[in-house]
Amino acid sequence: MSDGLLALVVDDSDDQAELLRRYLERAGCRVVTASSAERALELLDGLDPALAVIDLVLPGISGEELAGRLRESHPGCLLAITSVLDASRYPEADAVLPKPFTGAQLARVAEQARRA
Repeated sequence: MSDGLLALVVDDSDDQAELLRRYLERAGCRVVTASSAERALELLDGLDPALAVIDLVLPGISGEELAGRLRESHPGCLLAITSVLDASRYPEADAVLPKPFTGAQLARVAEQARRA
């Protein structure tokens, strides 16, 4: 699986991050996780993910702010936003995944990133 698409998952819920990891690995991705936007920004210094799945509700820097920074620093990265919030409140993104979502929905997002 070392040749797979690199995906960054940012979610402060360990259970949710693990679920996202499993879904993405099943879709053939390599996955790096961060439990905060601050940690994700540290990781992004050395990573070039093709896909980022970001929860909107994060401690500290918000998921929305992280998404904006990611757009600036990694413009080729497909951005998927996930949250329990109403989807109409999501920032601009390539894909939206209102919780709860399915593994099949996430696999389609990974395929979209492969084609980008």
